[in-house]
Amino acid sequence: MFPDRTALIIIDMQKGFEEIAASGLKRNNPGAEEAVERLLDRFRRRGGMVVHVRHASTEPDSVFRPERAGFAPMDCSRERPGEAVVTKTVNSAFIGTDLEAMLRRSGIDTVVIVGATTNHCVETTTRMAGNLGFTTLLVRDATFTFDRTGPDGDRHRADDIQAMTMSNLNGEFAEIVCSDEVLARLA
Repeated sequence: MFPDRTALIIIDMQKGFEEIAASGLKRNNPGAEEAVERLLDRFRRRGGMVVHVRHASTEPDSVFRPERAGFAPMDCSRERPGEAVVTKTVNSAFIGTDLEAMLRRSGIDTVVIVGATTNHCVETTTRMAGNLGFTTLLVRDATFTFDRTGPDGDRHRADDIQAMTMSNLNGEFAEIVCSDEVLARLA
C-alpha cells in the first residue's frame, strides 16, 4: 500500500450517531471511534489523502439534516483545512458527488474505508468502490452499526449485522482488515 496512492475515506462519522446511541438503541464496536482516530492520525502524519463524507439527510425529522447538531463531525474525525469534505444525500458517497473524480485526479488506486453505519452507507460505498476498480480495504474495527428490526419483526443484533456485512463484502468487493493491519502497511 503506497501512501501517495491510498486515501482514507471516513463515512458519516457524525454526531447524529451519538444522539441515536444516547436514545438507547444498541450498537456494536464501542472502540470504532478510537480506531478511526488512530487511522486518521497515521494518514495525516504520512501525508495521505483523507476524505470526510457527511450525510445531509433530506428527511424532515432526521438528526442528519445540515441545520441540526447531528450533522457535525464526531470529535474523533474532525476535518482539518485542506482535507476533502464530500456531502451526500444517499447511501453511496459516489452518487451525486465528485468523489470518484477527486480520487482519480489525485492518482488514488486504493481506498481504506471506515465509518458508520456498517450495513448502510459504509457497505454501499464499499461495494461501489470495488465495482469502480479501486483496491478497497474495509476496516472492520473502525466501523459500527445498530440493532435492527427486520420486516418479519425479528430483532437482529448489531454484532450479527456487522458480521454478515463483512461476510457479504469479503473478497468480491473488498479486503476486510483491522486497523492494526492498515497501520502496519503504512509504517
